[in-house]
Amino acid sequence: MDRPRGLSVRLKLTLSYAGFVMLAGAVLLAAGYFSLSRGFHPGVIFVVRSHGELLHAFAPTAVGVMAFLMLFGLLGGWILAGHMLAPLSRITDATRMAARGSLSHRIELEGSNDEFRELADSFDAMLEQLEAHVAEQRRFAANASHELRTPLAIAQTLLDVARKDPDHDAGELVDRLQLVNTRAIDLTEALLLLSRADGRSFAREHVDLSLAAETASETLLPLAESHGVTIETTADRAATHGSPSLLLQMTTNLVHNAIVHNRAEGGSVWVATSAQPTGVTLTVENTGEQLSPHLVATLPEPFQRGTQRIHADHVGVGLGLAIVKSIAQAHDGTLALAPRAGGGLSVTVRLPR
Repeated sequence: MDRPRGLSVRLKLTLSYAGFVMLAGAVLLAAGYFSLSRGFHPGVIFVVRSHGELLHAFAPTAVGVMAFLMLFGLLGGWILAGHMLAPLSRITDATRMAARGSLSHRIELEGSNDEFRELADSFDAMLEQLEAHVAEQRRFAANASHELRTPLAIAQTLLDVARKDPDHDAGELVDRLQLVNTRAIDLTEALLLLSRADGRSFAREHVDLSLAAETASETLLPLAESHGVTIETTADRAATHGSPSLLLQMTTNLVHNAIVHNRAEGGSVWVATSAQPTGVTLTVENTGEQLSPHLVATLPEPFQRGTQRIHADHVGVGLGLAIVKSIAQAHDGTLALAPRAGGGLSVTVRLPR
């Protein structure tokens, strides 16, 4: 924003200090003059013959004192203002570096905890979060480009093979192209959903998570039964505020992941909702392979997969938990993952009431 050039803060503080010192000096001089004009001075009593004579004798001293106070106030104010504003100069330099794209710089202001130190620490924390966010977005863009390029490259290969071999089974080619195209569509829709959640571009209304849990469990029950996985749902009322469609998608993703990342047969999925004084909770647990805490911590990252999926007919696009995390954060909630002692995963989403 273009603004007219004004006085610097340091000069303003200097003039303020000098003006205050001169005002204090003027008050003292005025008090001394009126005391003398009344014939009184601390410790001395005398008679003044005329105000003009007193003013003539007092004026040179007053002028000299005011001149000294002005110089003293300007010099002292300039030094003090510079000392006080030195941390602000470091913060300004860091801001300019961040504006040019350098997010790795930190102010790391020394000294006691005052207003400038709090501002610098807050700015350092903001830069750290911004740097991590930018790095995450770059990784996401690279992964998304790779994932989108894969089905296109497969389709191109299939078409090249078909062009070179006119006798190739056209029905098989169409089926494989349909699978590749379906994967590309699923990935694109997942990316759009993720973008919608990150942008918080949705209307909010009252939502009961227990209804979302029941709906997701019923919808995915045929998938679970076809693979020998049982779903047990404990849906206590859990009222929150947000997008019904996004929260249902979040719940569906969790239940779907619990089914496809399960044992080959005899697996179990537990879905539960509950309400506490501070918020509501959705918990989805499943049996499965033993997972390490380090691996579990990476699962919400886009395009991360913990293990090979048992059911290859629902390979997904690697954005299930990333979408869950984005939807939870868009609703001012949190996502927590932990490996189960007997194998499998426990996922907990906490949202405000």
